[in-house]
Amino acid sequence: MTHRYAAILLLTAACAAPKETPKPADTTAAAAPVAAAPAPAGPQAIVTVLYKQPKNPAAFEKYYPTHLKIVGDAQAEIGFTKAELTKFTAALDGRKPAFYRQAELYFPSMDALQKGVKTPGFAKVGEDFKNFVAPDGLVGMIAEETGEKSDAPCPALVTVIYNTPKDAAAFEAYYPKHLDVVGAGKSEIGFVRADLTKFTSNLDGSAPAMYRQAELCFDSMESLQKGLKTTAFMNVGHDFPNFVAQNGMIGLIGTQQ
Repeated sequence: MTHRYAAILLLTAACAAPKETPKPADTTAAAAPVAAAPAPAGPQAIVTVLYKQPKNPAAFEKYYPTHLKIVGDAQAEIGFTKAELTKFTAALDGRKPAFYRQAELYFPSMDALQKGVKTPGFAKVGEDFKNFVAPDGLVGMIAEETGEKSDAPCPALVTVIYNTPKDAAAFEAYYPKHLDVVGAGKSEIGFVRADLTKFTSNLDGSAPAMYRQAELCFDSMESLQKGLKTTAFMNVGHDFPNFVAQNGMIGLIGTQQ
């Protein structure tokens, strides 16, 4: 394995987060939606929209604030508590990112999400996609939060979006060990917040296009770039072959707006 390829693998592998929180039993622009209520006690549910690279980024950006206003105006009806908007700047290997933007709508529970996606307000948001996104230009999924909550800001982030593994049981058996490795290096790497989610379905109810997502938040792009070069980050990368090689992942760097 060449030094360059090894480095790319190490960077890509290192973007998981501290230990997952067990699930309780039974249980941008100025027009962007604003945060509302504090995070609830139980696991949150999330609508995640991953925008693919648009053919005309300028046209996308020109219309996007209008779309966000539609989302924001319907916040009370839909019932989401906060929205996080990310623009990806690069893949972890420095290449063009596989996705262009991400929008996440947080709900206090899966029941609240399922109620929200059936509202006329949410339908209006969906209908607006045709005004700036090609028919196959996005991936929409539903996720459940599986990590610890944090209100720390996330101006710069590293995210890993895990593809569906060939052996999900083997992935899940090893994943907590990987998270222990990352957690042990938190102070050296310098991330201030970690979000873990598991996708449960696509928005249309079909099997999710992706499997899991892990986001590490940093207080600046400078601290993110510094963290990528640490020994602790490299140590996490060395753990990559133990559980990720079987299915692969997409590693991205972004800024939240």
